[in-house]
Amino acid sequence: RKSSRGDFVFSADRLIRLVVEEGLNQLPYTECTVTTPTGHKYEGVRFEKGNCGVSIMRSGEAMEQGLRDCCRSIRIGKILIQSDEETQRAKVYYAKFPPDIYRRKVLLMYPILSTGNTVIEAVKVLVEHGVQPSVIILLSLFSTPHGAKSIIQEFPDITILTTEVHPVAPTHFGQKYFGTD
Repeated sequence: RKSSRGDFVFSADRLIRLVVEEGLNQLPYTECTVTTPTGHKYEGVRFEKGNCGVSIMRSGEAMEQGLRDCCRSIRIGKILIQSDEETQRAKVYYAKFPPDIYRRKVLLMYPILSTGNTVIEAVKVLVEHGVQPSVIILLSLFSTPHGAKSIIQEFPDITILTTEVHPVAPTHFGQKYFGTD
């Protein structure tokens, strides 16, 4: 909480990169041979086509650069969901995805998973667009046990990747990351 914004963003970006890279490790790939500039043959892997990212605005947008740093040309969709402060019900205000999202594996980006309500609504929107929960990988930095459990109860086939599960989530993340605190 008391770190400078620069230190906070640096550390957050490092965590984002780690969780993005692990998310990419979960995607399907094919083996391929790469010839290096020195002519050496290297056995590597190539992502299969049909992957995309979806960020839950606004804090999820902090994760987009980390994804682009690893996959330059990956398509990224967006969902805007606001939670009512009194009822904690999440409402979808905006959703824009690649037109063929129903054929893609989806890396859903949302750094702070507290109640799970926002992610559940986002997954419902993706399902309405033909995406199967089994191809959704939630990338999160910090998750509460309650939030993760809520999502898994609603969508048992979703994959959740996070750096920490703790009863208290740092809800100030978006404000601190974007400098609006």
